[in-house]
Amino acid sequence: MFGSRQIKIGAAALLLLLADHTASAKQPTVSLAVEGAVVEGTPLAWSDSKVLLLKRDGFLQELVPRNVSNFRKISDTFRPLSQSEMRGQLQREFGPRREVSGTGNYLVVHPVGQRDRWARRFEDLYRSFVSYFHVRSMDLARPDFPLVAIVFHSQPEFLQYAQRDGAAVSPAVLGFYCPRSNRVVLYDRTHGTGSDADWHVNAETIIHEATHQTAFNTLVHSRTAPPPRWAAEGLAMLFEARGVWNPHHFQDLRHRINGPRLETFRSYTRTRPNDSLASFIGSSDRLFASAPSQAYAEAWAFTFFLSEKEPVKYVKYLARTAQREPLRQLTPAEQLAEFTDIFGRDLKMLETRYLRFINGLP
Repeated sequence: MFGSRQIKIGAAALLLLLADHTASAKQPTVSLAVEGAVVEGTPLAWSDSKVLLLKRDGFLQELVPRNVSNFRKISDTFRPLSQSEMRGQLQREFGPRREVSGTGNYLVVHPVGQRDRWARRFEDLYRSFVSYFHVRSMDLARPDFPLVAIVFHSQPEFLQYAQRDGAAVSPAVLGFYCPRSNRVVLYDRTHGTGSDADWHVNAETIIHEATHQTAFNTLVHSRTAPPPRWAAEGLAMLFEARGVWNPHHFQDLRHRINGPRLETFRSYTRTRPNDSLASFIGSSDRLFASAPSQAYAEAWAFTFFLSEKEPVKYVKYLARTAQREPLRQLTPAEQLAEFTDIFGRDLKMLETRYLRFINGLP
């Protein structure tokens, strides 16, 4: 009885502080115990049944208030780990067989002696992403944390880490971005033998996952209220094309086209239901679950159309999705209204323009 009462008091105190945090707009640091482990961080979002706690290393931990005990506020402010502090933490976590290389925004854990192969490339991708939105009049937030990427030498090492981290990945997966840990994790398919000439072997996976990570850390997307899946995946696939992530050297329209996704989408149009754009916008998860290849292809195709033909509205839409209420799951109708508020309600006309544009690509 005493233990149960202590937990209830802890939960009440936690929710009381969160209410005060909302009123004062402060970002405090709190300490609490969960299943015997002491955790420190700042609360980002909460309800009566769930709290999202951001830790100093960028991890986003989901807590159930009734399971919290020994709760206390330890500071009125929250300070993320510095790059040097994060580097030391990563070196201790991964040991002497791996190095941690730092750039302006990235810390990359990789096999010893491969600094130039990884850190510079991740940093270049980050700068390309920021530049893409800057020229479209969307200035992005600076990341609060060093962006962490972990590169394993082999697939078995990668899969072992993913299993330990609780990530559900199949042997076909080459890498992933985890919003919970805020890390990109992948393995080097060249097994350390690759040079700049072999960059393309790893490039697609790296670009896709690094785009996810950068988007969630510059407030293009929100970690506490993720965007529609088609929007998140569409943006990541947009950047797979070299004319998007490297526009200074590849400036033609054909360089901005994601060839494999275009080919898949054109095959899909033979069986794609008429007037299906509205249902895709409002509930794309259904297509991702039933036909993932077609869903990814449509997410790219529609994103490419919006970015090329409606760039101002597209950027405005991304900003709108990033302002969603934390922890709230939008209904398909609400997701559709979020889109039509910006692009208008005549989706049949938009779909006609979209399909005509995609069919006209070289």
